[in-house]
Amino acid sequence: MTSSNDGSPAAGTPYLAAGSLHGRTILISGGSRGIGLAIATRAAQDGANTVLLAKTGQPHATLEGTVYSAAEQIQDAGGSALPVVGDVRNDADVAGAVAAAVERFGGIDIVINNASAIDLSPTAAVDMKRYDLMQDINVRGTFLLSKLALPALRASGAGQILTLSPPLNLDPKWAGLHLAYTMAKYGMSLTTLGLAEELQADGVRVNSLWPRTLIDTAAIRNMPGGDEAARGARRPAIMADAAHAILTGGHALPDSGRRSGNFYTDEQVLAAAGVTDFTPYSLGAPEDRLIPDIFL
Repeated sequence: MTSSNDGSPAAGTPYLAAGSLHGRTILISGGSRGIGLAIATRAAQDGANTVLLAKTGQPHATLEGTVYSAAEQIQDAGGSALPVVGDVRNDADVAGAVAAAVERFGGIDIVINNASAIDLSPTAAVDMKRYDLMQDINVRGTFLLSKLALPALRASGAGQILTLSPPLNLDPKWAGLHLAYTMAKYGMSLTTLGLAEELQADGVRVNSLWPRTLIDTAAIRNMPGGDEAARGARRPAIMADAAHAILTGGHALPDSGRRSGNFYTDEQVLAAAGVTDFTPYSLGAPEDRLIPDIFL
């Protein structure tokens, strides 16, 4: 079950919230479907405001949903939504989304760097256009959106940046399997590491979140063997609940007590929030047959 803004349970997941995002304004990249939309919809249950920056203004040939249908889903869940068609690779688009958020909702409290491109090809096989795409969306896009939102986040008084990127695991295995993608995702994580240090005096918290297992999304299903892999995945709701727990600040503080510069996994956060049974997040596969995610 998922808790509402008053902490009461609702059908769906076993997470019980200790805090609320009511009235907070979130700017998220790539939130028209999948994990990003799940995070935004969970925040909407509290009555949050969400600005969606995504490219999909028209229906995609193979991927369901547009920025407008996502906004409708968020509003139906109880939040306010502002859809912005734009590309996180484009400076003017990102600046426009930041300006629109400030104009519509009076500021920005939370930035979620969700937009990401994936290609698991080895070095000899990766197309350089795909390499550039991953660098531009994953690394540059994360840096750019975070950078341009900084004045609003500082003004918030409780600003946060949450990036969907993995722990910086320097086991050579991950670089050797898919170097181009590893470089792109680790670039996102380095942004978390650096901004957490840079912004500690400003009171802006910066963290990363990564799934312990594969998450069932349209992007995964569109990959070769994706439908088979999805059977061993969890639903995006687990990431939505974990993001909510981090953003409300009530759970998963490390032993050091640091609230910034952490690389969380969804299981770690939700276990700290009191979740002991993760099977409601699965699609039916036994827990011991779930597919672990990469980089862990």
